[in-house]
Amino acid sequence: MVRFNKLYLPLFLGRVPAGFPSPADDYIDKTIDLNELMVKRPAATFFVRASGDSMLGAGIHTGDILVVDRSINPASRMIVVVHLNGEFMVKRLVIQKGLQQLVSENPKYKSRTITESDEFEIWGVVTYVVHPAK
Repeated sequence: MVRFNKLYLPLFLGRVPAGFPSPADDYIDKTIDLNELMVKRPAATFFVRASGDSMLGAGIHTGDILVVDRSINPASRMIVVVHLNGEFMVKRLVIQKGLQQLVSENPKYKSRTITESDEFEIWGVVTYVVHPAK
């Protein structure tokens, strides 16, 4: 079983369109633990670091950390982590007319239709993407 240490950090009232509020206590609404926010089912959740540029259109960049939940039933249009013919990848799953396609979010890359001859397994659904501000 995976255990996370709780780390509660301040959550400020309101949204910040530009700038940052004063860190005065009267702006703090409550504290928040990012594990509680991003990990709904700890036993079914894992993190993986993304690489490459095939999912840029979905906001996934090289070095980003993906939060992946294995307990979510994958549906069409979800972003998933898959194991295809011995290789792990992250793609958008599109299901149409009984066919499963893995779609990149970068026009440089072609979609890939899954066939009966493929060794294919969906490892989980991406629920959050964590990347540094630039």
